[in-house]
Amino acid sequence: MPGHPSLAGRSFFLVLSSTGGMGGGGSALRVCADHRGGINWLSLSPDGQRLLTGSEDGTARLWSTADGQCCALLQGHESYVTFCQLEDEAAFTCSADCTIRKWDVLTGQCLQVFRGHTSIVNRILVANNQLFSSSYDRTARAWSVDKGQVSREFRGHRNCVLTLAYCAPWDLPGAPCVEEAVAGGLLVTGSTDGTAKVWQVASGCCHQTLRGHTGAVLCLVLDTPSHTAFTGSTDATIRAWDILSGEQLRVFQEHQGSVICLELANRHVYSGSADRTVKCWLADTGERVRTFAAHRHSVSALKYHAGTLFTGSGDARARAFDAQSGALQRVFRGHAFIINCIQVHGQVLYTASHDGALRLWDVRGLPRAPQRPAAPKRS
Repeated sequence: MPGHPSLAGRSFFLVLSSTGGMGGGGSALRVCADHRGGINWLSLSPDGQRLLTGSEDGTARLWSTADGQCCALLQGHESYVTFCQLEDEAAFTCSADCTIRKWDVLTGQCLQVFRGHTSIVNRILVANNQLFSSSYDRTARAWSVDKGQVSREFRGHRNCVLTLAYCAPWDLPGAPCVEEAVAGGLLVTGSTDGTAKVWQVASGCCHQTLRGHTGAVLCLVLDTPSHTAFTGSTDATIRAWDILSGEQLRVFQEHQGSVICLELANRHVYSGSADRTVKCWLADTGERVRTFAAHRHSVSALKYHAGTLFTGSGDARARAFDAQSGALQRVFRGHAFIINCIQVHGQVLYTASHDGALRLWDVRGLPRAPQRPAAPKRS
């Protein structure tokens, strides 16, 4: 049954600390500690007005970015929430209970339950009025957002599907030889079977299988203008692929541990790894141009914003680096466990941790990116 809406308690408190200079401490604005379990994901709405957190406690919460207050408690899942995505008018959550739920962002009411997966739902993605999902049941699925029904099933992976990316049809070439195949766009999935697959959304057929990794594919990002997918793996490499032809274009191989997260910005790929570093690469050549090496544990989250690279780590700290020079600008201390996700809105950094807290940090005073940043020098 859909969960009933309820207003969440406003149990946050103000934390005062000094704002340091280079490598100094960040200033915590608020700690929102309403969840009773670790926060697995944090999503910012397109209009920047709300945040959505999904937790181990089986609930999701909506927060206002204007004042940091919890607006609504989303209850109904029967197990922990693995991932969430917030749109302007609806929130979406997926869970280890094998379901996906759609929620009204104004009332907190559950509007739709998407049933069909037979194991943990790992990721969801809302795009082009469709909902895409990946699961431990070895499938990905496409759903009608309005009807809550499965429109396509993507079967072919030999193990669980972890990560998803979507390329809309208008971002793909219109040549006659590919026009029919890409009419509904392309879905890219990464799996623990060591492959990524490119699917034709309109037909459900596998368009390409991207083979080359020797370990699980943990993360992927798409560069839609060049039709290139970048995948990160437990084999410590990042690989670039042409999603139309399936050709492996480049291999990025200097990490000494699993590649956990990827961020693509300004023709640069940023990769966070279990080797405690972040590396910056030229997307078009695969050349490594910089290593960020201030972390004390695996790098678990990345976010590029206005010339600053924000990172989250298993050492329970977030960091801000000047993306161009590589200089450490600020360290944000206060969490007790791994930081699972980070977002930035305006002059506020949001960090979500396995300690169950959402923290808001003041990032005023960090360098702003020039309009046309110079290419970084090789370190």
